[in-house]
Amino acid sequence: MKIVFIGSGNVATHLAIAAKQKGHCILQVYSRSAENARLLAEKVNASYSDTLSQVNPSADIYIFSVKDDTLGQVLAEMPITKGFWIHTAGSVSINIFRPYHDRYGVLYPLQTFSKKREIDFEKIPLFIEANDSKVCEQLQEFACCLSPIVHYIESEKRRYLHLAAVFACNFVNHMYATAAQLLEKNQIPFDVLLPLIDETAAKVHQLHPREAQTGPAIRFDEQVMNAHIDLIDDALTRELYRLISQSIHKYSSRQ
Repeated sequence: MKIVFIGSGNVATHLAIAAKQKGHCILQVYSRSAENARLLAEKVNASYSDTLSQVNPSADIYIFSVKDDTLGQVLAEMPITKGFWIHTAGSVSINIFRPYHDRYGVLYPLQTFSKKREIDFEKIPLFIEANDSKVCEQLQEFACCLSPIVHYIESEKRRYLHLAAVFACNFVNHMYATAAQLLEKNQIPFDVLLPLIDETAAKVHQLHPREAQTGPAIRFDEQVMNAHIDLIDDALTRELYRLISQSIHKYSSRQ
């Protein structure tokens, strides 16, 4: 398939490289930043542009991978094309396309992406949605060439999937950053936590998260928790500790 990417961020970069590796032709990369568009275009042997009116009209698929709050504006400025349009967002309804195009869909890769880290796309679950059967067939064919793990999911359920992913990934990573900050202040290297982090992640492959939970909050050991809170200088982090501890205890008490 011939593909144009609208956006050049983390998701677009990994998706474009994966599509290129599977034999698809990346015609063009658009970004508001000509430099960012050029950097991705060079990786996939494509042309690039920082002007929407110059987007190539002859692609089979137009993949919009931009910030959620700018997608509507980008769609409103897009020129007419024959190929179908898809976005990659977790929380944006498929219906955002309705005023602008008649063939559209969603391809949501459930993974965290960073440009500096390589990732195996064949291990990523892909969640698709389409507004008609023909687009669905083409989108499924495209998705299945990237990954064997492809699911059809409607927009409303995808919103909850994205919410769950924020808890499981973004919030967890912020906890790593908070832990790293506490250690750095006391000249302790972060890598001493890596075996603990690895085992915590590995356990949920075999146990339900509620069964894997340990620590002072599950038994509500107030002496230990209060001692921890006394060690924290930042008021927001102290409140975060209290709220998460309360949530852990409340959740475990319901079991």
